[in-house]
Amino acid sequence: MAIPGIEVADEPGGYGPAARAVTPDGDVLLLVSGHSAAARAAAYAQDDELTCVMEITDVAPVSVPHRIRGRAWVAGWLTPVRDEERAACAMLLAEQHPVSEILSLGTADGPSWTLLRLEVGEAGVDDLWGVEDVEPDAFAAAVADPLAPHEAELLQHLHAAHSDQVRGLCGLLGDRAVCGSHGRPVPVALDRFGLRVRFTGSAQQVFDARFDFPEPVADIAELRRAMHLLFEAAAE
Repeated sequence: MAIPGIEVADEPGGYGPAARAVTPDGDVLLLVSGHSAAARAAAYAQDDELTCVMEITDVAPVSVPHRIRGRAWVAGWLTPVRDEERAACAMLLAEQHPVSEILSLGTADGPSWTLLRLEVGEAGVDDLWGVEDVEPDAFAAAVADPLAPHEAELLQHLHAAHSDQVRGLCGLLGDRAVCGSHGRPVPVALDRFGLRVRFTGSAQQVFDARFDFPEPVADIAELRRAMHLLFEAAAE
């Protein structure tokens, strides 16, 4: 989190959020330490008095060259969540981050947390698929990919247990010789539309290949079928 005029605190973790969630209206809820500079600055903020930029870095959950898969930023206006909305917002956070600290939010003997609201004014993303600005309405309407909660575990499993089959996908690119000159392929991204694999040789020979599923998958069961079809096609 970057707030103009506020230095990052020296305490561990700075004033980055411990948890975050997006409301149906597209606002971003941020749970921060009640002792943080962000909480103090927002305590008396009204409407558009306090601007904030939240920067997000997406790092591949497997060991691979160039592990940063993308960066995003969300900018807007920061205010505290008022008392009448506090319970509903805390419940929304707890649904996505079911940890004891969040469930004890607001209790007399619980940890000191502050709930902040970031009203989104603009956003953008720079990732494996390109650079794009995101309008607030599009941000609010966006739906999480169904594989997102499982992606890290799935990629690690593919890399550890199915590396030969992942290597075989190179046959779908039409030039097995080129792929064979590269090192061990690493599955670097997975979503409902397909799998991205990074082939690594020398620093000048790193390239990504995207393998699309016949149709988008909605859950793990459909993913298993899609991966089976993909591996079968590569083995032909």
